[in-house]
Amino acid sequence: MKEKNGLLQKIVGAVGIALCVVFVPLLLINVTLIVKSYTSPDKVPDFLGYKPFIVLSGSMEPSIMTGDMVFVKETDPDSLKVGDVIAYKSGSAVVTHRIVEVKSENGETRYVTQGDANNAADQGMVKPADVEGIYQRRIAGAGNLAMFMQTTTGMILFVVCPLVLFVLWDVIRRQLESRKEMSRTKELEMELERLRAEKG
Repeated sequence: MKEKNGLLQKIVGAVGIALCVVFVPLLLINVTLIVKSYTSPDKVPDFLGYKPFIVLSGSMEPSIMTGDMVFVKETDPDSLKVGDVIAYKSGSAVVTHRIVEVKSENGETRYVTQGDANNAADQGMVKPADVEGIYQRRIAGAGNLAMFMQTTTGMILFVVCPLVLFVLWDVIRRQLESRKEMSRTKELEMELERLRAEKG
């Protein structure tokens, strides 16, 4: 029985650690992004200088695919050069394209950009102030997952279910600790009874 309880405690402990390792960082990142989106609504929120974007078009295929999540890092626009992939504001959207030419217009730097899958450069040049950051990496399909998480089903699966699991884990953990404490108390009582019997 003790071995069974010990194994169950190890399993519960492992599940708790796994939940913390996975969900605590995600929660921290999400809370940071949400807070920054409210405190600075005119800026794209970042986490430690990194900004996530969901790719909605195939203009950068095959290097970046539709449905990917890309991460860009804030950078000094003066350090950008031809060949760099940047994310920049274009109206209300953010576009991730490659710099194909750097120009000077009235003494100010301008970037000519183009999607790898496009036949022509983008209309209008990018100002340094519109640059959100330089491309760092992508997570294939994570953009589709992020969009799914914003649906009702996604919220249930990725927010409600983990919370329920965490509460269940905490309840089971407390029950196991309570049983362990009761078992210790019982053992002490039995030991006391034995000692009394020996003295008697």
